[in-house]
Amino acid sequence: MKKTYIYKFLLASSLLSVTSSCKKALEISPVDTIEQSKALLTSKDVEVALVGSYSALGSRNLYGGRPFLMADFLANTNAIEWYGTYEELTQTINKSLLKTNTFVNNVWAAGYTAINDANNVLAAIAKVDAAKKDKVEGEAKFIRGSVYFDLVRLFGKAYNDGSPTTNLGVPIVLTPTTAVNDQSYVSRATVAAVYAQAIADLTDAEAKLPATNGFFATKSAAAGMLARLYLQMGNYAAAGAAANRVITSGNYSLTSSYIAAFPTMGSSAGSNTTEDVFSIQVTTLTGFNGYNEFYGSSTYGGRGDAVISQAWIDANYVGTDDRVNAFYDDGDMYTSKFANPYGNVSIIRLAEMYLIRAECNVRLAPAAPIGGRTPLQDLAVVRSRAGLTTTSATLANILNERKLELAFEGFALHDAKRTQTNIGSIPWNANNLVFPIPQVELDANKNLTQNPGY
Repeated sequence: MKKTYIYKFLLASSLLSVTSSCKKALEISPVDTIEQSKALLTSKDVEVALVGSYSALGSRNLYGGRPFLMADFLANTNAIEWYGTYEELTQTINKSLLKTNTFVNNVWAAGYTAINDANNVLAAIAKVDAAKKDKVEGEAKFIRGSVYFDLVRLFGKAYNDGSPTTNLGVPIVLTPTTAVNDQSYVSRATVAAVYAQAIADLTDAEAKLPATNGFFATKSAAAGMLARLYLQMGNYAAAGAAANRVITSGNYSLTSSYIAAFPTMGSSAGSNTTEDVFSIQVTTLTGFNGYNEFYGSSTYGGRGDAVISQAWIDANYVGTDDRVNAFYDDGDMYTSKFANPYGNVSIIRLAEMYLIRAECNVRLAPAAPIGGRTPLQDLAVVRSRAGLTTTSATLANILNERKLELAFEGFALHDAKRTQTNIGSIPWNANNLVFPIPQVELDANKNLTQNPGY
């Protein structure tokens, strides 16, 4: 986590040694970085820094898609056929990650870059105009809380695997890192502590964010992420309530067809759909769709390395299920969800919220269902859009619907862990289904410890 700052420190030391003998006219201060106290002086400065935080969040190594793709690969048994040449992703598909895996390293680095950017905004929040302060603070906390949640469920054991109060998660850093000193060597917090921090950030974000906010984070985006987080914890009352807040906000609706929920194939740039609660913006000039990079065929801007098994498609999308049309044949079968290299990366969709509320109501069986809608009614909303009838809403039905509706969107690994479902012959809580702490981070931070099995 600290390697960037260490490199800068070494570079600065080298420059000082070289310039110490130069004439006074050449003795100038380096300008490759600007001290926070000098950079974030006005409300506009902080607002611009917030845009930079979104840019960091949308990195291909973060919410641009790669961590979700890697989670899919770890969960894969027979759906994805891998033909790529990237050794790091071959390790992922084979469940044999190394602690020197550069894709894993990049996820960690991108995560802490986004967190540090958010911390810079929050440290200067007093500079923001009063009318905008809550919104800016809410957006920064949405970013930080979301990233902590995704980092801890990749680099730490599942919340239901042993004791989250003793299992190690990731370091919690809540202030900007500006120099390397003893305080820079942060230890890993427990899984429970990281979840608690994410909940605190996202709860405060939901309270302070507006209901509508363009394509930036909204009140519903924070609630949607909380619904996902609480579901991962097994806190079904809180998860169902959060999902219900998104559904009843009235700001989102399912698209008329399943494939319409995703960027159109071949279009020049993506845009949010009526179903997107939150998505990363990608254009021809900015952003990167990390899903398309590997899930997309060469015809549609991708490498064509991750082929979807025709046998898996045939076995799962049966009858009149319209979702079978979310695949295309370009010599091999590919998912149409990411066929547009300039398509926005959907992070939270309304369909997920219906399925969360349905699952929570089935598990809790309350006298009055959350949201006043039965699991059968919620399940029917999702299935009707796919052209299917619904007569039963058992837990097994709902979990299977999640698999079909959310396929190749990064859910499979985390759903397997929370439902304690083995991945082929690999136990759901196996060490090799957890990312290793990058070796470069262990080398840079003397207080970090490695995960079991690495």
